[in-house]
Amino acid sequence: MLVLPEDLRKKLKEPLGNLVDEQGLLRLLQNEKKIVTVGDLVTFTLLKNGIEPILCIVDYVLERKECSSGMKDKIQRFGKKHVQVKNPPGTITDELWNAIGYAYKSLKDGPFRIEVDGEEDLAALPAIYLAPRDATIIYGLLNKGVVVVKATEAQKSKVKEILDKM
Repeated sequence: MLVLPEDLRKKLKEPLGNLVDEQGLLRLLQNEKKIVTVGDLVTFTLLKNGIEPILCIVDYVLERKECSSGMKDKIQRFGKKHVQVKNPPGTITDELWNAIGYAYKSLKDGPFRIEVDGEEDLAALPAIYLAPRDATIIYGLLNKGVVVVKATEAQKSKVKEILDKM
């Protein structure tokens, strides 16, 4: 299990990729084939706009409150396969890490949904690090917008530096 040290918290409040608003996000994703979402709001936003990610990672909590039943229902109807994992706040459990790896290996089986009991905030790190090179990972950054990260070697290297400090 990886645990987020106090000195990295500030660094992770900065975007790992391009920070965009909803309209910018929808424009950017028009030609993307492999999209991964981390977070309920970004997942819901894509689904309501007819964009299906290959993998979504959600915890059904929005700003420390349970998300609406409509949002939860829409997300729960998504995905051919899903798995539930435990992941306490401020951590990346082996269970979450392995579920993300398994989801990427199972892409031929259709879209995958990982439901987190706990918190999915740090799931963007393994989602980027383990992603196929042609994937685009999207996650929300509280009160700032949506972050779009292409799974390039440079981005994976940046994420590895963070993971190595955990």
